[in-house]
Amino acid sequence: MEILENYFSAVQDADPISLVIFGVLFLAVWFLPAILAVFFNRKHLVKIAVLNVPAGLSVIAWGALCVWAATGKMSAKLAAKARLKPVE
Repeated sequence: MEILENYFSAVQDADPISLVIFGVLFLAVWFLPAILAVFFNRKHLVKIAVLNVPAGLSVIAWGALCVWAATGKMSAKLAAKARLKPVE
């Protein structure tokens, strides 16, 4: 119980601007796969964004979503280079 009391007293003593900055940074890291999907123009943006909510609780799932979001058009580029039909 003492740990929780120390935590809550630290949060109450914190500057409101610091809490807002922490909250924004926390959400930016949590939704990093969705942000990457927007920048890489993924057609599966909605799926990545929806799966991002529970995947944030697991480092492995969150990392897999980051890879999925970042390697969006990679298969199409490699297939075009090898003159193969892209996998979708």
